[in-house]
Amino acid sequence: MLDHLIRGATVVDGTGAPSYVADLGIRDGRIAVIAKPGTVTEQAATTEDATGLVLAPGFVDPHTHYDAQLFWDPYATPSMNHGVTTVAGGNCGFTLAPLNPDHPGDADYTRRMMSKVEGMSLVALEEGAPWNWSTFEEYLNALDGRTAVNAGFMVGHCALRRHVMGADAIGGQPTGEQLAEMLRIFHEAMEAGAWGLSTTQSSTHSDGDGEPVASRHARPAELLALSKAVGEHEGTQIEAIVAGCLDQFSDEEVDLFIGMSAAAGRPLNWNVLTIDAAVPERVPRQLSASDRARKEGARIVALTMPILTPMNMSLGTFCALNLIPGWGDILGLPVPERITELRDPDVRAEMLRRATSKEAGVFRRLANFGRYVIGDTYSEANEGLSGRVVKDIAAERGQEPFHCLVEICANDELRTVLWPMPTDNDPDSWELRRRTWEHEDVMLGGSDAGAHLDRMCGAPYTTRFIGDCLRGRKLVGLEAAVKMLTDDPAQLFGLRERGRIEEGFHADLVLFDPERIAAGPATLVHDLPGDSPRLDSRAIGIVSVRVNGVETIRDDEITGAVPGTVLRSGRDTRTVATR
Repeated sequence: MLDHLIRGATVVDGTGAPSYVADLGIRDGRIAVIAKPGTVTEQAATTEDATGLVLAPGFVDPHTHYDAQLFWDPYATPSMNHGVTTVAGGNCGFTLAPLNPDHPGDADYTRRMMSKVEGMSLVALEEGAPWNWSTFEEYLNALDGRTAVNAGFMVGHCALRRHVMGADAIGGQPTGEQLAEMLRIFHEAMEAGAWGLSTTQSSTHSDGDGEPVASRHARPAELLALSKAVGEHEGTQIEAIVAGCLDQFSDEEVDLFIGMSAAAGRPLNWNVLTIDAAVPERVPRQLSASDRARKEGARIVALTMPILTPMNMSLGTFCALNLIPGWGDILGLPVPERITELRDPDVRAEMLRRATSKEAGVFRRLANFGRYVIGDTYSEANEGLSGRVVKDIAAERGQEPFHCLVEICANDELRTVLWPMPTDNDPDSWELRRRTWEHEDVMLGGSDAGAHLDRMCGAPYTTRFIGDCLRGRKLVGLEAAVKMLTDDPAQLFGLRERGRIEEGFHADLVLFDPERIAAGPATLVHDLPGDSPRLDSRAIGIVSVRVNGVETIRDDEITGAVPGTVLRSGRDTRTVATR
């Protein structure tokens, strides 16, 4: 007997092939039968009529930070609501394991680092996760059987360094013995099912003390040694970030990426490729790394988002504005001193100069303060400004836009919420995106779901993209769009029997209404441990989500089932070679 039968669905199977109408039966967590409508004779415990609905493989999000959230939110919201059935975690060099039991302060250090660098609530990290593991295997075991989504995890380079080198991980170099110990722990983690290595050398990544995170101090020899270890295990990967990911790679960074991928014999993915027609030289420069890698026996894959993710800003709390060169020193001051500095015309002029300089890279996009929209305000002086554009207010007041914005924020003691309007929402930029998506080493992703919780909400990119393809810009067809969200990441990660609708494959499925699929606006909710805030977005038009055959979402409501699997390298992933 079948566990469930879906009748009359329009099947988009993930391969890019034309859609077709079929009945699909599920048994024991797998797709048991796909047949012409009305031809399945086997009895089913439950059935549903899916006429007019699209049935697709569950979406695979290749870049998330759900490492901690899954402990208090096994449903990986809002990603699962938007059709995601598999998430890749442990990215950017940051993981919660391993933790050295001889260094009792490491857990606190890790929590403060994650709070700073990934924008996670410190209270939620302290109260929401058990922190009862030491090894990476113990961390994976702690998640086994308690998640609604499938989840795989890289090993963070920062945790490896901290485990072996302690405080010397910041600024120090490992001895021969320490590097050997780092490799031993890393091998143990991959034997337990870790997906491989994640690391960062990005200048934007600092720990809770404001110091460059541990992996930023690693030299190429260390990175190459760890990469070589990746290649000694089945089904493994590398994820890496360097400063040039924000704008354009240096030659040395391209050499490093190619060397790491070649040493491992595995693909290396990075994020995020920002596509903007106003900077036409960026995409060719970034993708030249992939083209060179192919010729040298390596593979470098760029992640890029298919939507514009709105991000709120503030002069009062840590956000992307702090990452503009020179701005962190000003925005890190106590609020009264910060206001004094911001009101100084010479200080503002220097901040604007740095924000529009080449060194600001992709953050130059944030420097057009006239295009900011005022969000929530908190003072009588700012009454009526919410929803208005700064350039209009500045014109009324006879002020330069950044000066105007500073005065508005100062009235609220810098609590004002700011929404920058995107500068790359023009037809040329969207056409450039469409062409870039066709590159063999470009993949959709980079949601950062689970991170930067009160500043951005990238998790709904799946439903927004599908909706845009069906009823908006229609840059690609439905079949191609589904493939980009399912089989493409599944193939890169070597996921065994996932990413497609095919008999015998795991029944990770999303059923949606093509006339309605979309995502609601991002709204601030307080549902994290400690009543901490985050941005959330309702899924529209998602009828059902199934993970390993079990329904986890029905009409955007969580069922409470937790059928997800902790995906372990080798067992659940196969090796994807670079040649």
